[in-house]
Amino acid sequence: MDLAEIEATARAAHAGQTDKAGRPYAEHLHAVAEGVRLRGGDDEQIAAAWLHDAVEDDRLSPAWLEGAALTRRTKDIVLAVTKRPGEPPEAYAARILATPGALLVKEADLAHNADPARLAVLDDATRARLTAKYARMRALLGLDAGR
Repeated sequence: MDLAEIEATARAAHAGQTDKAGRPYAEHLHAVAEGVRLRGGDDEQIAAAWLHDAVEDDRLSPAWLEGAALTRRTKDIVLAVTKRPGEPPEAYAARILATPGALLVKEADLAHNADPARLAVLDDATRARLTAKYARMRALLGLDAGR
């Protein structure tokens, strides 16, 4: 699959889905893919960015991902950034750090999730909870070191 096909697949998989602010979910996928590109990510990482929530959100099955015409690295990145039910944040972060290319995708995801403009439309309690959650994950991933 090329990037245009991957984007179309991701958009179709998330059709009708909205984010916490009520925006079309595809806007988040686009922002993460663009964030990966702007951070110097390669096509495999950009492909993973488009698909990063598809398995986690049950929009595409793990079997679909395994059988898709994607590189093994892209599949591994998608699986690395897919949270598992009941998984401790430390285990999630360790898997991301152990998977080549996954950290950049998660960094772009966190950057968009923590965008003050996105968070501003949420109620105070949700905004505070998510801000703390994203900050903790950034710390676990070592993304705040030296910044």
